Amino acid sequence: MDDDIALLAQRLRTGERAALARAITLVESRKPSHQTLARALMQDVLPATGAAVRIGITGIPGVGKSTLIDTLGSSLTRAGRSVAVLAVDPSSTRTGGSILGDKTRMAQLVNEPLAFVRPSPTGGTLGGVAARTREAMLLCEAAGFEVIVVETVGIGQSETAVADMTDVFVLLVLPGAGDQLQGIKKGIVELADLIVVNKADDDPARAEAAAAEYRAALHVLQPVSPVWSPRVLTISGLKNQGVDRLWAWIEDHRRRLQANGALAAKRRQQQIRWMWSMLEDRLRSRMHGDPRLRVILPRLENEVGAGRLPVASAVEEIALALGL
Repeated sequence: MDDDIALLAQRLRTGERAALARAITLVESRKPSHQTLARALMQDVLPATGAAVRIGITGIPGVGKSTLIDTLGSSLTRAGRSVAVLAVDPSSTRTGGSILGDKTRMAQLVNEPLAFVRPSPTGGTLGGVAARTREAMLLCEAAGFEVIVVETVGIGQSETAVADMTDVFVLLVLPGAGDQLQGIKKGIVELADLIVVNKADDDPARAEAAAAEYRAALHVLQPVSPVWSPRVLTISGLKNQGVDRLWAWIEDHRRRLQANGALAAKRRQQQIRWMWSMLEDRLRSRMHGDPRLRVILPRLENEVGAGRLPVASAVEEIALALGL
């Protein structure tokens, strides 16, 4: 089995697409035996990771994320750069199924020889980000991809999760900021390195007015990095207007962060937070599978739900049952 993993890692590092697809499937598997193999694979390919530009793109459904990625990615591949897209698809909380339709929404990019598009179901994980998206991103880097784009569903807390695994975080919005700023979460704007007003071709004046309002909003926020102030840009992903400028700003952001070591420091902190996140997920999974808890949890849930038992008391009883 170790020989199989070594061979898979070797094929992956040569850029073989079938090997990359198989490797991602392996890390996404929930089978304990597969998870053991996935850890061995990640250890093998880890030295070959880290060179890519990692881009996170988020925004509400319908804002044009897939269209923008299709246009930007195709432009990059035609210029000779390899691009991998990890498009996170929402899973149904009732059936567990997902749409996995991103390939149909990126018609240009999927036909580019230097591109790899991988839809990935969330599996109901927090914030809409697939549980193994980080591993998939590293596998794409090991396969030699120069640009990695993580597209999220843009709901819940997925924005925070994507921002915490990428180098540059792009928030895609629609014209009409006067309406949007009333309801948009301040935290999302604070996370953004670039705010992009899409579909500017429909009404350029309205798009510019929206951009002005976002710029004004950014003035009252403290930039995350001392070497980079968030910028606002109007584009049309569909008409390929302003997309080249967006890429130029992404490159400028990377250069600035690399120049003073901020990019390396950011990635180190992301790795540490990732470690704690995985540990918490594993502890939560083990806790829910503990036979002692299966006996007492129904009673505790009923009593808490009925208002007969304080939450703190229920938590204490659970902790004692686990020996904590």
